Amino acid sequence: MSDTQTLYAAFAAKIDAALSALEADGMLPPGLPRANISVEPPRDPSHGDLATNAAMVLAKPAGTNPRGLAEAIVARLTSDPAVASAEIAGPGFINLRLAEDAWRNELAAIDTLGKDYGRSHFGAGRRVNVEYVSANPTGPMHMGHCRGAVVGDALATLLEFAGYAVIREYYVNDAGAQVQTLARSVHMRYREALGEDIGEIPPGYYPGDYLVPIGQALAEEFGDKYAGAPESEWLDLFRERAVAAMLEMIRSDLALLGIRHDVFSSEAELQAQGKPQAAEQWLRQHDLVFDGILEAPKGKTPEDWEPVELPLFRSTKFGDDQDRPIRKSDGSWTYFGADLAYHMQKAEGADELIDIWGADHAGTVKRIKAAVAALSEGAKEAGGEPIPFDVKLVQMVQLLRGGEPAKMSKRSGNFVTIADMVGEVGKDVVRFTMLTRKPEAQMDFDFVKVVEASKDNPVFYVQYAHARVRSTLRKAAAEGLAPSREHLDRLGDDELNLVKLAAQFPRIVEAAAQAREPHRIAFYLYDLAAAFHAFWNMGNDDPAKRIIVTQDPELTAARLFLGEQIGQVLRNGLAVLGVEAVEEL
Repeated sequence: MSDTQTLYAAFAAKIDAALSALEADGMLPPGLPRANISVEPPRDPSHGDLATNAAMVLAKPAGTNPRGLAEAIVARLTSDPAVASAEIAGPGFINLRLAEDAWRNELAAIDTLGKDYGRSHFGAGRRVNVEYVSANPTGPMHMGHCRGAVVGDALATLLEFAGYAVIREYYVNDAGAQVQTLARSVHMRYREALGEDIGEIPPGYYPGDYLVPIGQALAEEFGDKYAGAPESEWLDLFRERAVAAMLEMIRSDLALLGIRHDVFSSEAELQAQGKPQAAEQWLRQHDLVFDGILEAPKGKTPEDWEPVELPLFRSTKFGDDQDRPIRKSDGSWTYFGADLAYHMQKAEGADELIDIWGADHAGTVKRIKAAVAALSEGAKEAGGEPIPFDVKLVQMVQLLRGGEPAKMSKRSGNFVTIADMVGEVGKDVVRFTMLTRKPEAQMDFDFVKVVEASKDNPVFYVQYAHARVRSTLRKAAAEGLAPSREHLDRLGDDELNLVKLAAQFPRIVEAAAQAREPHRIAFYLYDLAAAFHAFWNMGNDDPAKRIIVTQDPELTAARLFLGEQIGQVLRNGLAVLGVEAVEEL
């Protein structure tokens, strides 16, 4: 990555230098924390180009008047040739207007940094484990998994772009009743492959045709060895083979969306290695697990409820509404008990943990956060750092076709698969659309609307802006014209307003990474595309405002350079979302 500083980072450094100078002069006490100082566009553009809250943040701990401190900061900043003027607003906010050359220099910085424009050291190499998808390995990826998969993958890429070291993880729930049901379902398909008429798939089994090839492969390998054998002889074998085949299918389905994981962690292996027992022992040593009796479930009477002593995690200590069992009455692990041990394992190799869950798991957030809080408590006791942990909940998506509910897939039996979706509308449409709303908001995915060529379709609108840039550059090249930074002084207010929006990309990246919200990038790209389309459309009414003005090659070269850099920012943002920037539409 180049050492070239982007505009917002440069002005953050200038403000930091001004504050250090005030410290050296004795106007500020040394060592005041500056982490909450921001540099951003004013809410009202008429107030200037940049605003900082530096005086507001530091005045109280410095024991001084914020306006007085703001005046001292302004005196330092106005000596900079990049600052045209500075004003103090309200109790002490500082609004800056920049010289036009500052924006022209930023345009050149975009060109210099290229695909690294917006890349940041914000994360400082901190290791973040992002766990997403983690669907039970019982079938192909379907629409219920798609949104969380895209949100998790885009978040992982965003964090990498912002300077974090990211571990993409998938937790394989291969130790419970569901995978045993999968094994029994595969056994039926195995018998079917041997020529047996198995009739209708029983309720509770997996009916999809995707299990047919697995049954056929087992029939070829083992013949009729397990056709009439007792379940105890084949259940574990069929479970292992079925899970392996499902994971291969899952990887293939996710690859259609451009999604990969670095780690696939097995619940069965976790238990085989004794990790839940080790977690229980550690928690007991810290008085976070005790043997107790759960309250009767709501609606149960003493006659139909038998109290049983179970090992309980003290989740109420961390804000949960009741303590939670980590083992069942038969001694096997509850889902929570295994999940707790899994998070302990993840925490061993990361500085922060992020889980992407479906909204239907909202009820378990408190207890798993309580468990990770317990881990943090242990980390602090050992002299380490607390483990930040965040759970992002993703709402389901309603599938429509022209406003009507979409039909289900024959292959799966009862759901629309990711393969179906990608095959019909393409990876990029699926990915971008999934990021056009906040993940906690409900979403409709209409197969007809997401491919419409209209402003109301964000995917098309952003892609069209990039295609328009590339088309203009090709047309210019055919006429012997090329972009150049030599005459950027020819750019006026209309062009510089576009630069001002493009220049926000690096700070949007950092803000989105800090908030763990990749959809902010999609929202920003739509705004940038809209601004570029508006700039382009001015040329329809006034030929002098077109990008290519043949009789004025210097202005044309400068505008082509502007368009080229807008295209670069669009490409960089789309790359964070895992979406290709198309050359033409």
